[in-house]
Amino acid sequence: MDLELTGKTAIVTGGSRGIGKAIVIALAREGVDVALVGRDRTAAEDAARSVAAETGRVVRPYLADTGRGEDVRAIVAKIVADFDRVDILVNCAAMPAGQGPVPLLADLTDEAVLAEVNVKVVGYLRFAREVAPIMRRNGFGRIINIAGLAARQSGSIAGSIRNVGVAALTKNLADELGPDGINVTCVHPGLTRTEKTPEALRYHAGVSGSTPEDVEQRFTAATSIRRMVTAEQVADVVAFLASPRSIAITGDAIAAGGGKAGAIYY
Repeated sequence: MDLELTGKTAIVTGGSRGIGKAIVIALAREGVDVALVGRDRTAAEDAARSVAAETGRVVRPYLADTGRGEDVRAIVAKIVADFDRVDILVNCAAMPAGQGPVPLLADLTDEAVLAEVNVKVVGYLRFAREVAPIMRRNGFGRIINIAGLAARQSGSIAGSIRNVGVAALTKNLADELGPDGINVTCVHPGLTRTEKTPEALRYHAGVSGSTPEDVEQRFTAATSIRRMVTAEQVADVVAFLASPRSIAITGDAIAAGGGKAGAIYY
């Protein structure tokens, strides 16, 4: 299937590593030029250079903290000056999760929750607010917000709050921007294999007194496919949602975690 993405321009936040980097690669392979936004200069430059060399597309690194409105305004203005358009926004920047113990109520500070929401939910809002006028003028746009399956289960207070917030933001933007040709969707990855996965599995194995292999088997037993989805497989879902062919899907959250065994969502 031709996704009709050749020649389009995308912004991908959190694009230096993990799912974000996989999304940059997937879009570039489909013919998209990409503004890769990250907070680590070396990681952003290395990722942009490697993807550009592999795909032959224009992939440029930009530095911004999505938790700072002035950073977002400045970087979007620079990207527009460099590329002259923005067709796709993939919001993927977030504070790292899953590498340590999840704080319980007594240990969860206001500052920790506000920081998570500021970077992920409000950060997504900041980028959407800046690119929406550009997409409106072109009569086309795709905004894909990467959230997470913590939106559908308990276990992390801050994780659930930030991901439910992303889903709510998505639906509101979809209804407002839809008449202007802009689709807005949310993708909920679950436990996803990235370069950070071995470290996370070792941590949980140490806590539980088991092995990384046992931990992975226990985690994946809760999925329908009984294995861990890769960052590249999540990126394939995002590439379709970024396409003009995804016109029928907007305002909804797409789970990309290999299925939740036993659960029915409707």
